[in-house]
Amino acid sequence: MGSSFSFLTTKPPSPPPQTTLDDLPESCVASVLEHLDPQKICQLAMLNKAFCAASSADFVWELKLPENYEDLTKRVFLECGNHEDEGKLCKKDVYARLCRPNSFDGGLKRAWLDKSTARVCLSVASNGLAITGIEDRRYWSRLPTDESTFYSVAYLQQTWWFEVDGEVEFPFPPGSYSLFFRLQLGRSSRRFGRRICNTEHVHGWDVKPVQFQISTSEGQKATSQCYLKEPGKWILYQAGNFTVNSSNPTRVKFSMTQIDCTHTKGGLCVDSVFIYPSEFGERLKRF
Repeated sequence: MGSSFSFLTTKPPSPPPQTTLDDLPESCVASVLEHLDPQKICQLAMLNKAFCAASSADFVWELKLPENYEDLTKRVFLECGNHEDEGKLCKKDVYARLCRPNSFDGGLKRAWLDKSTARVCLSVASNGLAITGIEDRRYWSRLPTDESTFYSVAYLQQTWWFEVDGEVEFPFPPGSYSLFFRLQLGRSSRRFGRRICNTEHVHGWDVKPVQFQISTSEGQKATSQCYLKEPGKWILYQAGNFTVNSSNPTRVKFSMTQIDCTHTKGGLCVDSVFIYPSEFGERLKRF
């Protein structure tokens, strides 16, 4: 009697376990991540352990790095004293370190990767530029300011002859680049926590345009000109474009002049020079 009802107490078979993202092989996850941009990879790394481990795979990040990233690391890490450690870093850490502003040439220049595109950007401080008359305090002065990434700018009170020259040699990855001067008419400061701009010495820039020139070691040349405008506002003035066709170091010379001696000009802050990938042009205009 009891045996005839034993089936009522028999446990039903357990359902098969469900497959989750945690069950995906790390190599499969990494194969998916290599097709995503760096920001998406970092976001998915927080999904679970499998994605976290796969997001650190060297082959994933090597595809995101510039093709000449080894030359870049030698150029920017060597002066920082990190070159010996560079060989011990995984590719993800190399990418992260290159995305920081890395100073070189005595702190007068900085290079970094754009986090989302891995394109190389570079800046040169006003202290790294050859400015005619900069040693004469009657015309020029160095001003400390937190409005510059280099924490100081060159301020012109007045001059007849204005000329700024610079040069940089760097292993730019192949591509198209644009060079900009970051300038402001007027001298900005803070009073009671509020930004103010003194335009007392601003004059002469609407009489004749400023001339910009660039040239490269590959024989490229570009010229442009424009009037300086909008006192109290930092503006990126585009000097010209150039193209890099190889991973060998490219030397870029650039200048900004206004040498018409029929009138004086003054009240100008020279912050720095930037070299950005040309496709960043629209983004920089909005900025």
